[in-house]
Amino acid sequence: MTRYEFLKSMGFQGGALMALLASCQTNNDPTPSSSTSSSSSSSSSSSGSTSGSTSGSATSSSTVLASIDLTATAYAALKNSGGYVIVNSIVVARTAQNTYVAATQTCSHEPKKKVTFVNGEFFCSEHGARYSTTGVGLNSYGAKGLTVYTVTVNGNTLEIS
Repeated sequence: MTRYEFLKSMGFQGGALMALLASCQTNNDPTPSSSTSSSSSSSSSSSGSTSGSTSGSATSSSTVLASIDLTATAYAALKNSGGYVIVNSIVVARTAQNTYVAATQTCSHEPKKKVTFVNGEFFCSEHGARYSTTGVGLNSYGAKGLTVYTVTVNGNTLEIS
């Protein structure tokens, strides 16, 4: 994912997007991987519950997009398999004991922040796009796939990169 795509997925548009891109001094664009999971810091959250199972992995040269303190009450949904939270426009879900996945909240079908985690898969409530925990589209609306990040568990902290 390019810096432009990332900022656009975070909801920046028009002049704000151009101003952010212009302010970048280097072309060292750390990009999240497209087929692994990750965790990151939070500024907002919401919760839901579903079920599924996959495991996250770590990358050594990725930028941390968010960190989640699993002991914080704001992230209580992550104590249960199928529970999820939304942090920095990233959907973070627990799929099994100590196994987490993370994906962009922005649907690839139409760039709307409607992706959640339902029945063990990422789901966009706008038109019904469905994605596996690895980001693979599961129906025609999800055919373009979904950006999935790397989730690393360090004690009681999840890092999304």
